[in-house]
Amino acid sequence: MSTGKLTAAVVQSASVLLDTPATVERALALMAEAARQGAQLIVFPEAFIGGYPKGADFHIYLGGRTPQGRAEFKRYYDAAVGVDGPELAQLADACARHGLHAVVGVIERDGGTLYCTAVYLGPQGRVIGKHRKLMPTALERLVWGFGDGSTLRAVDTPWGKLGAVICWENYMPMLRMAMYQQRVAIYCAPTADDRDTWQSTLQHIALEGRCFVLSACQHLRRSQFPSDRMNNRLPETPDNVLMRGGSAIYDPLGKLLAGPVFGDDALLTAELDLSAIGAAQMDFDPVGHYSRPDVFSLEVNTAPQRAVRLADS
Repeated sequence: MSTGKLTAAVVQSASVLLDTPATVERALALMAEAARQGAQLIVFPEAFIGGYPKGADFHIYLGGRTPQGRAEFKRYYDAAVGVDGPELAQLADACARHGLHAVVGVIERDGGTLYCTAVYLGPQGRVIGKHRKLMPTALERLVWGFGDGSTLRAVDTPWGKLGAVICWENYMPMLRMAMYQQRVAIYCAPTADDRDTWQSTLQHIALEGRCFVLSACQHLRRSQFPSDRMNNRLPETPDNVLMRGGSAIYDPLGKLLAGPVFGDDALLTAELDLSAIGAAQMDFDPVGHYSRPDVFSLEVNTAPQRAVRLADS
């Protein structure tokens, strides 16, 4: 059961694309500022560590790749991080120092594959879980691998279950139900979607899941994009904004608690009263009294999917 109150913070800022140490330093500064404002939880945007290369195509076309595109991908690959690597260890140490839980969007490197991942960090100073994006969207599929059901598990906090669903995964109804079944109280939606329509998505999830919804999106300008090292196919615009933000926090009845903010960096905070969840569930519980398991059911495969299984010797 979700109880108590907490102050949550949502980050709206840009990665230092292809410069992971500088991005980690930016994240550490934002964590310190959130802690100064009394936050106990901080949520970063999708692909914050490692970067979301909006507008890049890595020179890929059907049936062909180019040496230049491979060189660009290698730089992006080198900027990714391992979940057990020193970059996340630094952020985990900061969580211990500040007494924070954190949800951090990273580009995770595992062997020869990159994944768009949300990593959970705890005040114990360690990684307490992760979720790999199940379904990269459109051209993302050419540079990111597919997650599996083994990383759908939410994590425990003093205020209830904390979960993350990344960007357009939030348009997958069955994935949302898999999260609701775990009684996620704080539902994080790190994203690269800065459209006006994203707000209706967040509000709908808050109402459907009867949970708090926290969404973080980057505010990224073309001047922050290293065009000398990675091509950008997006047309020039007067303000040269590649991602305009739209970060926000909603309560379990769809009330806006903070944001959305567009066109600027921001650190949004809001007090979350977890007792609001029980009150909101009086007339709707998607996996309880408002479900019809006699008519609808969902089976979730949470087994890790491996290319090779070695038999015991």
